[in-house]
Amino acid sequence: MKPDIARQQGKTVLVTGASGGIGYAVSNRFVDDGANLFITGKTSVALTKAASSLGICSDQSIQGDVANIQDCERIIRTVIARTGRLDLLINSAGVWTEGPSDEASEADWDRTIDINLKGTFFMCRYAIPHLEKTSGSIINISSDAGITGNKEAAIYSASKGGVNLLTKSLALELAPRGIRVNAICPCDVATPMIEYQANTFGKGDPEGYKRKLLSAYPQNEHARFAEPEEIAAFVYFIASREAAPITGACLPIDFGLTAGS
Repeated sequence: MKPDIARQQGKTVLVTGASGGIGYAVSNRFVDDGANLFITGKTSVALTKAASSLGICSDQSIQGDVANIQDCERIIRTVIARTGRLDLLINSAGVWTEGPSDEASEADWDRTIDINLKGTFFMCRYAIPHLEKTSGSIINISSDAGITGNKEAAIYSASKGGVNLLTKSLALELAPRGIRVNAICPCDVATPMIEYQANTFGKGDPEGYKRKLLSAYPQNEHARFAEPEEIAAFVYFIASREAAPITGACLPIDFGLTAGS
């Protein structure tokens, strides 16, 4: 079958966490294909900069915190008010935390679970009635840590493991309503988040921190981090009609990191 040209033309796509990293790369992939793109993020300055770089109008940029349920509802309501439809929700907003579990704080738990898991659920919750009208889909950006768990990253792994089971549960629930739900589970990606991790948790040796991450990859000395554009291309395919049979899947894109699980 010949691939569509501009297959997202005229469709309304909403991306959370779009100010940078994977969210920005995904947004760029869809806007390049003619999608009616809406982006959201917590920090207004970064969001405004992203919107300008993406070449979208200011009213397609909606500031909001997905950890706040009222913001989730407002974001979806605003998109519908401005377009009348929603075809695709991509939940890319996320945060990282790590460290020994016996040193973790309640604040670490709340922040990570609220953004990564609660925010993902409530964005879906408010999007579902509108996605049903368009036979739309949901793509959640999860992690390899949601498949295998990462040492000294119990909170983050729990949040992404929750996203994976949420994805499977919603896929079964929403299939009769014509909505597909999938999760993409990347390995480490060359984004500002990996630099944040290295600088925050690298104990003064960010390059050593990154080398340690790469040492777990089966490519050995050829190991590298995935590029955000590679993740975006995968997301784009899963959103396409060629991928229509795929739902309820938690799909690794991780250089084989989780192949032994």
